[in-house]
Amino acid sequence: MKNSPGVQPVNTAREIAQKVADAQGFELVDVTLQKEADGLALCVYIDSAQGITLDDCERYHKAVQPLLSQIEYDYLEVSSPGADRPVKTQRDFEKHKGDTVEIRLFAKLDGVKQFTGALLDMDDDTVSITLPDGQAKSFQRKAVALIKPVIMMIDEEE
Repeated sequence: MKNSPGVQPVNTAREIAQKVADAQGFELVDVTLQKEADGLALCVYIDSAQGITLDDCERYHKAVQPLLSQIEYDYLEVSSPGADRPVKTQRDFEKHKGDTVEIRLFAKLDGVKQFTGALLDMDDDTVSITLPDGQAKSFQRKAVALIKPVIMMIDEEE
């Protein structure tokens, strides 16, 4: 079994993954090193304005894998973060400003741990949404466990 995941290998992998993403015109969303039942998984999430295809993942995988030889991992996963990828960065905020998001808190606030509303504002310290009743609600970023877009399914037959 290889060593447990640590911060330094992830940072090194992120630097390498970023260079390959830039060269291929992709956005590097995240890099994680996770213990799984069948070994240590190095997961790289890429995106683009046009979305990510299986062929994109395969091409990126083939380009990045040989450059990661100094990182200890058992297998490499390359994928898209998905349509409901969490809002983490200012760039993510700009993409989703005004969209309906779900905010999950680490601890309950006024007896509630999950809020849904239109993403209004976000900076390093706070995130604000407009609740369905029109009221603005702000949260300390350090209290927020997750911000993710709400995917609305539309029935085209209506």
